[in-house]
Amino acid sequence: MSPIFIHYEYEHDIPQLTLYFITTKMTSAFSQVKLGSLDQETSALFICDLQEKFSSVISHFPQVIENTKKLLEGCKLLKIPIIVTEQYPKGLGKTVSDLDVKECHVVAKTLFNMLVPEVLNLTQSICDKNLKSVVLLGVEAHVCVEQTAIDLVSRGFTVHVVADCCSSRSQEDRFLAFQRLKQIGCYITYK
Repeated sequence: MSPIFIHYEYEHDIPQLTLYFITTKMTSAFSQVKLGSLDQETSALFICDLQEKFSSVISHFPQVIENTKKLLEGCKLLKIPIIVTEQYPKGLGKTVSDLDVKECHVVAKTLFNMLVPEVLNLTQSICDKNLKSVVLLGVEAHVCVEQTAIDLVSRGFTVHVVADCCSSRSQEDRFLAFQRLKQIGCYITYK
C-alpha cells in the first residue's frame, strides 16, 4: 500500500481535501531533500579557536562568548559530544576561561581547518561511530570556521553554523562568510 499525503486548502471558505498517493519514486525524491534536522544521538558541537588573544581583536567577542556559553552548557546537559580546537595555544593562549571546556575534547592545531588528524579520529569514534551533523561556531568566520565547514560538507556531514556564536575582525568578513557557507550547503542558525 502506498503512503498517502493529505492536503487541505480553502476555496471560498469551503475546505478542499486532496489525497495524494505517494509512489516509491516520490518517496525516494522526498528522502533526497536536505531538511537539516538535528538528532541528539548523531550530532556534535565543534568550537573553533575561542581563545584569550582574540578577545581584543574580534568584533563582538564578548557576545560571541556569552552565546557560546549557553550553547555549550546545553550540549553538556544533553550529553552531546563537544570538540574544541585551539589555534597555536602557546602563542594565542587557551580557550577563554568563561567557557568551561574541561570535560570536552580539546585539541591544539596550527592549521586553519579544525579537522586535524586528532579531530578526524574523534569524528570516527564519537556518537557511537555514527556522527552525521556538526554544530559549528567560533572565529574567525571567514577563515577557520569556513575552512572547517568546507571540509565537513565535502566529507558528507550536515553542518549548522551558529551565526551569533561566530565572528571575525570585521563584520564584512563575517557576513561574507555566512553567504559562502550557505552556498556550500551549510545551515546558518542562531543559538
